[in-house]
Amino acid sequence: MGNTWITRAETRADIPAVRDILLAAFPTPAEADLVDALRADPAAWIEGLSLVAADETGHPVGCALLTRCHIGTAPALCLAPCAVRPERQRTGAGSAAIRAALAAARSLGEHHVVVLGHPDYYPRFGFTRASDHGIRLTIDVPDDALMALSLDADHPLPGGTVHYAAPFGI
Repeated sequence: MGNTWITRAETRADIPAVRDILLAAFPTPAEADLVDALRADPAAWIEGLSLVAADETGHPVGCALLTRCHIGTAPALCLAPCAVRPERQRTGAGSAAIRAALAAARSLGEHHVVVLGHPDYYPRFGFTRASDHGIRLTIDVPDDALMALSLDADHPLPGGTVHYAAPFGI
């Protein structure tokens, strides 16, 4: 009944497929353009933290991206965007890509991740309300939409304002 997804780091050959996923999943090209801008930003892009979920043929159908941000002065990662081709949504491809991205971040020694997203979706990965940890943004968002995760129990979440990479524009 379930699908088995092949998860792996994005390769150069996957870049057009990732863009196609983003264009199909969102109503405007803003997210696809954001990923292109993040790829070009050496302060944001971390090789190995753009993950894809591929089908049985190896073709990417979902993606999850982690890029550098900071919580106060502490290095952290921002999970965004995450997307799945519309015809493959609700099959576990997005969850597989997110889990793979978080595992890749752990393996690189990263400690903290923030996400601005649906409060009913991201807690399944361990995210909790960021404000409970003293984490905030410079823009107004619903309190339950900003969430944070510590990847390592030895490094609790720091408090402070999230500073996103420049391409996010916030």
